[in-house]
Amino acid sequence: MCGIVGYVGPRSVVDVLVPGLAHLEYRGYDSAGIALNLGGSIDLIKTAGRIADLEELVAAEGEVSAISGIGHTRWATHGAPNTSNAHPHTDQSGDVMVVHNGIVENWAELKKKLVEEGHEFKSDTDTEVVAHMIGKLSDLTLAEAVRRVMLEAEGALALAVMRKSEPELIVGARRGSPLVVGRGDGENFLASDIPAFLEHTREMVIIDDDRVVEVRSTSVRITDLEGNEIEPEHRKIEWDFDAAEKGGYATFMLKEIHEQPHAIADTLAGRVSDTGRVVLNELEMDAKLLRAIDKVFVVACGTSYHAAMMAKYAIERWTRLPVEIDIASEFRYRDPVLDARSLVIGISQSGETIDTLAAVRYAKAQGANLIGVSNVIDSALARESDAVLYTRAGLEIGVAATKTFTTQLVAMQLLGLYLAQVRGTLDPGKIELLVLDLLKLPEQVATVLETSGEIEELARQFVDVRDYFFLGRSGDFPVAMEGALKLKEIAYVRAEGYAAGEMKHGPIALIESGVVVVGVASDSHVRSKTLSNMEEMKARGGTIVLVAEEEHDVGEVAHHVIRIPSGPDLLCTVTAVVPLQLLAYHIATARGLDVDKPRNLAKTVTVE
Repeated sequence: MCGIVGYVGPRSVVDVLVPGLAHLEYRGYDSAGIALNLGGSIDLIKTAGRIADLEELVAAEGEVSAISGIGHTRWATHGAPNTSNAHPHTDQSGDVMVVHNGIVENWAELKKKLVEEGHEFKSDTDTEVVAHMIGKLSDLTLAEAVRRVMLEAEGALALAVMRKSEPELIVGARRGSPLVVGRGDGENFLASDIPAFLEHTREMVIIDDDRVVEVRSTSVRITDLEGNEIEPEHRKIEWDFDAAEKGGYATFMLKEIHEQPHAIADTLAGRVSDTGRVVLNELEMDAKLLRAIDKVFVVACGTSYHAAMMAKYAIERWTRLPVEIDIASEFRYRDPVLDARSLVIGISQSGETIDTLAAVRYAKAQGANLIGVSNVIDSALARESDAVLYTRAGLEIGVAATKTFTTQLVAMQLLGLYLAQVRGTLDPGKIELLVLDLLKLPEQVATVLETSGEIEELARQFVDVRDYFFLGRSGDFPVAMEGALKLKEIAYVRAEGYAAGEMKHGPIALIESGVVVVGVASDSHVRSKTLSNMEEMKARGGTIVLVAEEEHDVGEVAHHVIRIPSGPDLLCTVTAVVPLQLLAYHIATARGLDVDKPRNLAKTVTVE
């Protein structure tokens, strides 16, 4: 999730690009850069670090009279967050400059061809491949060259491209990643999001998927990938700056909840093949080593621990390996038995969680093999691990985890299927079917998000409720745990997550009239037992809210039913958790609370 900005017009180009990037820094802050087209030459300024670091370099350059320019703030996906990998990237000749948001899934294949043709690369990014491909097509107009590359490149692409020889033109293109044009008087802007140009204009055009846009100071021309011209739809921006950074949503948390379909798609991108196999080349772990593993440990804290719980179900069910899960802060103190045949998976959104780092360091000292699961490129967890699997959720500003959690679930499902594939414990046909179902998740989550209004109405009934229980069995148990945690974090009410069958062993004593019991019943082989447990809660006076798949009859057990799309066990955890995020969100906002900054909490915990 990177930020792009471009400008053509009479203003100081630097004074547009750098503040524009600052307004997009929420989209990524690993590195930043700008390219200024001076007419006949291009001034390229980029650096690792934040926009403030770029500002210092720009100030040192002094005043530059540019005709146009493009800029980028990076959330690293391919290559470490350093100056070499910072955007913009250039082609072989230095004539073309490119900035990119997204992932080119077939970049390795494309790069191999270019290297065979004699191209030399200066970075580890997928984006530089795009620059070289466009540079090869110098006999075509820039727009036509971009169209050709869009047809050949696979994955998510939002591009802004300049040629040294055409200083009055910036060409943009979009597939999957956002891109908008800001229309001004004798000037035009191109950006990933509205905040980049909102102080200059409130007139905008949204670029749809598989469209190419030619931006000049006095015109904006949009075509499809065949070159047919598309009439732009002009819109007026009514938001203020704060709302614009939140994409029109009231809060960052709500925005991030609604970003989950795209985040999940990014997590899956390039990791499954057309033949239904899981492709995790980035793990770089020997298949022989993975086949020799005889035990798996998963360590994490907080929300990530709930992803670890789901990982246990998935890995055990699909690989038949025994799996232990541990709260990371407790792991090393119980003196676990580890050796070279042990696989330890550490999960941390930030990759800087001190308890998880301490746990994996302990495991490393015992000779175990380490896989880190993190949302942050080159994090401490990534550096400590033998291999790393990035979740690609993009920047999450809200303290309460939403999209980072669902992408962790998807990443662990991918890892579970990959281990089963390598070890031969699951039929290839079964893996193919599960992979196809994984690919449905972005659309299914989008369907669940359409119920936000209904859940908001339900939440209003619970504004004054102080006691909640969240119940589930098997794969639904970690979903219930996460639902309870979300409500505690942002609504400040008592919410307990339990395995549904465990309630009768004590906690059921707390069920009485006025207590809300939220049940999750998406796991088919325990659904009937979960419904029976919910009947027990109802009989004691509890108000029952049930999350269930569309096609399943749940009888009269629930006072309120929230439906989700049907899918395989375990994979359904991803869709089942989304209504619980929305329920927590709407209860908290109905109580007048700041969900983005819940009291006493921090986004990253770096103290034990």
